[in-house]
Amino acid sequence: MLIVTAKLSRRRLALWGAAVVGLLCCALLLGSGRGQPALSVETAVSTKGIKTNEDRLRFLSDFGWQVSPEPVAVEELLIPKQFDDSYNDYLALQAEQGFDLTRLAGKRLKRYTYQITNYPTGEGDVRVNLLVYKNTVAGGEVLSSKLDGFLHGLSMPDR
Repeated sequence: MLIVTAKLSRRRLALWGAAVVGLLCCALLLGSGRGQPALSVETAVSTKGIKTNEDRLRFLSDFGWQVSPEPVAVEELLIPKQFDDSYNDYLALQAEQGFDLTRLAGKRLKRYTYQITNYPTGEGDVRVNLLVYKNTVAGGEVLSSKLDGFLHGLSMPDR
């Protein structure tokens, strides 16, 4: 039996928990076979055909983000088959953007993390996560990795 302990603030734990839940939800949405998620009508950004790094960079630039040319992290995630209450806020964030992660329950997806270089407040430690399932963006979020950081959808805050 392996036991791991870590000292985290509640806020940081909540932010990371929300990010993980969102990623898992995105994987569920894209793997269900009920169609592909689409962003809300107001964004008009296509989520399909995201096969390469250049496609991901173009997708993010459609939201106005300038990011590092290569991801700072690429991870494979497994969306849980059932979501508990800890996922509610993250699922709501993704749903506001037109993503339904519950459709990807039990599926694997990839999370690509990029460093944002043009965040409107000038903060330097801001990242964007893209959840991709079968060449389709299944979800995403912008977050600060600071202890008292923030988490919001893919759109710029001033938009």
